[in-house]
Amino acid sequence: MASAGRKETRFHGRVEGHEKVCAHPGCDAAGEFRAPPADGRRSDFDGPGQWRWLCLDHVREFNTGYNYFNGMSPDEIEEAQTPYGGWERQTRAFSGHGSSPPPKWADFLDPLDAIGARFQRGPERRKDGRELSDADRKSLRVLGLGTDADRKALRTRYAELVRRYHPDRNGGDRSHEKALQAVIEAYTQLKSRPVFA
Repeated sequence: MASAGRKETRFHGRVEGHEKVCAHPGCDAAGEFRAPPADGRRSDFDGPGQWRWLCLDHVREFNTGYNYFNGMSPDEIEEAQTPYGGWERQTRAFSGHGSSPPPKWADFLDPLDAIGARFQRGPERRKDGRELSDADRKSLRVLGLGTDADRKALRTRYAELVRRYHPDRNGGDRSHEKALQAVIEAYTQLKSRPVFA
């Protein structure tokens, strides 16, 4: 139980140790709660303006009769109530400092793999203990192979993807040229690596 000399601090918004008197006419109680200015000036770019300080009874009275939309036109009210309020302004980008960059979606065939890659603890190691560079891992993802793929799996997958994307196999359809180029580059990079010798 609180002592008689100490005030209850259970009210949200109370500013203790404040030496203001309640701004309500004729009240000399301590003004411990902030309220917007009496002239109705709204907060703007420069801040909320000059606060009024009210006692608990008068801040309750003020809150009961407060209407945020008082004095606004119907268009201003609608604009204030739109769920996209504020989104039309450009916001600053979040800093990427202190965290690793997210994986590129283009490096993955399956979006769930891309999401999971962000939270992996470290690079997956091969069962044979051989090291893979980041370029090797990226090339394996382009080909849709796991880190333990061997030379035979590499050749088989390469042949399968070339058949799938090559225009001669697709009736002259050249819409898969970028994918074909990525497959060829990935295979060329991997076939010369000692891991696949």
